Amino acid sequence: METTEKTIDALLEENRVFEPSDEFASQANATPEIYDEAEDFEGFWARMAEELHWYRMWDKVVEYDPPAVIRWFIGGRLNASYNCVDRHVAGPKRNKAAIIWEGELGEERVLTYWDLYREVGKFANVLKGLGVKKGDRVAIYMPMIPELPIALLACARIGAPHSVVFGGFSAEALRERINDAEAKVIITADGGYRRGGVVQLKKAVDEALQMTPTVTDVVVVKRVGDDVEGMVCHMQEGRDHWWHELGVDAKTKCEPEEMDAEDMLYILYTSGSTGKPKGIVHTTGGYLVGTYTTFKYIFDNKDDDVFWCTADIGWVTGHSYVVYGPLANGATVVMYEGSPDFPDRGRWWGTIEKYGVTVLYTAPTAIRSFMKWGTEWPAKYDLSSLRLLGSVGEPINPEAWMWYHKYIGNENCPVADTWWQTETGMILITPLPGAVATKPGSATRPFPTVDADVFDENGDSVPVGAGGNLVVKKAWPSMTRTLYKDPERFKAVYWSKYPGVYLAGDGAKRDEDGYFWLLGRIDDVINISGHRMSTMEVESALVDHQAVAESAVIGIPHEIKGEAIAAFVILKDGFDGTMQMEKELKSHVRQKIGAIAQPEMIIFIAELPKTRSGKIMRRLLRDVAAGRALGDTTTLADPNVVAELKKKYENEE
Repeated sequence: METTEKTIDALLEENRVFEPSDEFASQANATPEIYDEAEDFEGFWARMAEELHWYRMWDKVVEYDPPAVIRWFIGGRLNASYNCVDRHVAGPKRNKAAIIWEGELGEERVLTYWDLYREVGKFANVLKGLGVKKGDRVAIYMPMIPELPIALLACARIGAPHSVVFGGFSAEALRERINDAEAKVIITADGGYRRGGVVQLKKAVDEALQMTPTVTDVVVVKRVGDDVEGMVCHMQEGRDHWWHELGVDAKTKCEPEEMDAEDMLYILYTSGSTGKPKGIVHTTGGYLVGTYTTFKYIFDNKDDDVFWCTADIGWVTGHSYVVYGPLANGATVVMYEGSPDFPDRGRWWGTIEKYGVTVLYTAPTAIRSFMKWGTEWPAKYDLSSLRLLGSVGEPINPEAWMWYHKYIGNENCPVADTWWQTETGMILITPLPGAVATKPGSATRPFPTVDADVFDENGDSVPVGAGGNLVVKKAWPSMTRTLYKDPERFKAVYWSKYPGVYLAGDGAKRDEDGYFWLLGRIDDVINISGHRMSTMEVESALVDHQAVAESAVIGIPHEIKGEAIAAFVILKDGFDGTMQMEKELKSHVRQKIGAIAQPEMIIFIAELPKTRSGKIMRRLLRDVAAGRALGDTTTLADPNVVAELKKKYENEE
């Protein structure tokens, strides 16, 4: 395969193919014909939108001339909260479980759709009582407790865009997001539980509020209580209110606001390369139709399913596939507050057994952690209720895919490896289980109507097998409309490289079957002797070795090659980071990919620097390798990891 400096060398081969079983295909929501139906672009999305409730139908399906004009279901009016709650209460799902919640300490709560209707209505009236009106922004900074989705749906009910800030972010990060959104009210909790310890959320809110002029009121859920040692929850007279006290006299009935399809539903801040967070804006109609449709078909939603997306609602995955997508479909959703290894490494598998989870959607980084811990943990539990598995967050290494398929799915469950972003709102590249054969490590085909491509630097489609920039050439309903208060940055980041074409910022290649293989962020491409290589392929080659649980690869300066590869490797329990192991791994990469990809150095470590959503922060690894001052570390799950890495790296040099 010939490549040029305008493409990315794609060198890793993967030839395993898994056809859908006849049993799964015979009952699947999506049949192969769905791709033919999608040839009628507007007709397809109009039919899907008609499955939701509208106060007024739209005049036109779509207008698209990006970045200035992105509009869906023009003239249509609806309410997201009504579609997620009220329309189910009016039918046979009234007493169906909507949310099954388990706290880290083992507490349980089940909310039916009728319970959810009452709680959402009450809290919507509470917000109105605090003076929140349609268009006012509400910041939410909470643990994974039922009040979190209730708060989202209450905001949507009264037309107040919500801005959820992940409960692990610092006070400084919270303040920055509150001020950018000019939030009027903050909803939080006194604290939350993580690995048996307490995260003091209200304390962080108090610190953040020292310079937030727009905030008038704070609503606090009593999650922990004051009988926990060291717990501090100061309540400021007139500003701070307990959730349970405000709800005592609140009426349960609250008429939903009729929202225009293009009215803002929420802002969600994502990290930007400049350090200033980007406020991703999602609107009501297109976003809801997109998440409703993708949930229905990708997760093959059935009325008796128990769906568990392990993401925190602080991230877009939680917005789209814990709250809006599943609840719009009338699904039963599991929510778990804590970490996967508390009180032991069997917590997730015990949860699946306990609630009969049928569909599991989680991240490759979690799967690789379980690989490291060994197969004995899932083997202790009955996972036979599972019928479908999903992967989200970053490209999944083929060997992690196979482990997931074999030890969690018992080789009976299709694996839906999904690609999408905060900006896209919904999944864009994915197999439809029952309709599409899967390949370990590939997100397979674009979702029906999605027009994805791989471009070189000149904007030409790259040949089969070559890598380049992943782009989307046509509209999709749930795409972000702009960056909040920053349309120029929106244009510069996503639309300036290829005018009229959405630039994802990820590398990808396509194979001869038209399947997409994600290669990680374009920023993570390494240039070795003129060969542009993705970090993901080298990482996958390392994880393919029986001793390796996880790896992260970066480029380091090299006086002859320009750049060379430094690999940070986590070994599975029972293996040691010896000189012999280093030689073995270098040889393994050479055999899997070629000599060009052999790491210059391998550093054996216990943990990688990851965000609280589980993504590896390769930027910090590059800072460590270059001896630079570390960039923003507020999103790190464990800031101590970087100090350990620096020490390790300096010893290896």
